[in-house]
Amino acid sequence: MKSRYGVLAAALLLAVAAAPLHAQGFKPSKPIEFMTHTGPGGGGDVFARGIAAAMEKEGLMPVRMQVVNKTGGGGATAMAYLVNEKKGDTHIIAVFTGLWFTNPIMRKEAKFTMKDLTPVVRLVLEPAMVAVKNDAPYKSLQDFIDAAKQSPGSLKQSAGSLGSRDWIVRQLLMTNTGANWAYISFPGGGERIAALLGGHVNMMVIEPQEAGEHIRAGNLRVIATVSDKRLPAFPDVPTIQEAGFKIPNVPQVRGIVAPPGVPAEVVAYWEDLFARFIKTPSWQKYLADNMFQDGYMRSAELAKFGDQFSDTTREILKAGGVKVAR
Repeated sequence: MKSRYGVLAAALLLAVAAAPLHAQGFKPSKPIEFMTHTGPGGGGDVFARGIAAAMEKEGLMPVRMQVVNKTGGGGATAMAYLVNEKKGDTHIIAVFTGLWFTNPIMRKEAKFTMKDLTPVVRLVLEPAMVAVKNDAPYKSLQDFIDAAKQSPGSLKQSAGSLGSRDWIVRQLLMTNTGANWAYISFPGGGERIAALLGGHVNMMVIEPQEAGEHIRAGNLRVIATVSDKRLPAFPDVPTIQEAGFKIPNVPQVRGIVAPPGVPAEVVAYWEDLFARFIKTPSWQKYLADNMFQDGYMRSAELAKFGDQFSDTTREILKAGGVKVAR
């Protein structure tokens, strides 16, 4: 009898050891602070709110996800908030974008890099579009470049932070063509789009999720795409490379990080949750509606990807004539 109980006890111990870490330990007990570095209407903000809404619809979270905007410094403010004020906090996660890798490479004053944070998951790879107002005279990217050459510095690009993908695309195009135009930075995506629709600027490099409703309404014209291949929704619109501009494709990546010092079972919980989330109908529809590519990676893979992404971005910046700090 003792032998049987001993075998049963051993089996139970093995079952517990094999159970997911989050089942043994962490489960959110209060609302999750879901942070983004962009203002309302910006790419990161729209992305975070899309995830929060889909999580709620699918009933995957036991608590509410509250989107919080920590703008400033091209992501530096958000990163500093995670490190300085939220270290070890188990109830906050943040949306990261490529800017979180790029900004520290460019700026000595950026105190923290992605290595100071806890990687959780990578979720998507995202194309972008070069868009102008629908009544603009530019029918192609070459038209815009030619106009910029004729009046150096007079045309304006509605944009985000220095070091973001739209800034890098501008740098590469100007280096490649000799054209020059102004870069007007706005704190939020809504303001950037409003400036373009109002005719205050001439062009914008914009993510599909930000531009979708305005394109469907006929307010914007897409003249090129920042992608490896043509987007299914715009089969007649060439990529920048197909349009004749031999610059590297600038990737955009979005995913989730946590503050430094969070326990391993917290990371395991989020990995498992997002692994289930990306299979839901709500998420699959969100990917299709926004022309995202599925890019799911778990924490360990994301850490390796981050090193490679930083190296690639550093070379792109150098090719664009940008001095790097790291």
